[in-house]
Amino acid sequence: MLNAINTKIFLAILAALTVIGGAAIYQRDQAAKTAAAATKAAEILQLQKDDNDYLKQENEVLRKQVEADKKLHSSAAAHEGKTWKTYIP
Repeated sequence: MLNAINTKIFLAILAALTVIGGAAIYQRDQAAKTAAAATKAAEILQLQKDDNDYLKQENEVLRKQVEADKKLHSSAAAHEGKTWKTYIP
């Protein structure tokens, strides 16, 4: 009878250790998945930042080009009145 009680206690302890071991493995696996997701999110954020910086730079170049074109076209229009005054049909 004592041997049966000892066996039951041993099985209960073994089951408890199995549950604890399984929980530890699960927790480690979840931590690894979380770390991988955080790394992927950081990479995506870096790519978005790089794209945003590139678009800002391109936008600035385009804006400067438009301003330069605007000045060029505006100066030509300033002398237009003189050409119509001397135009003879």
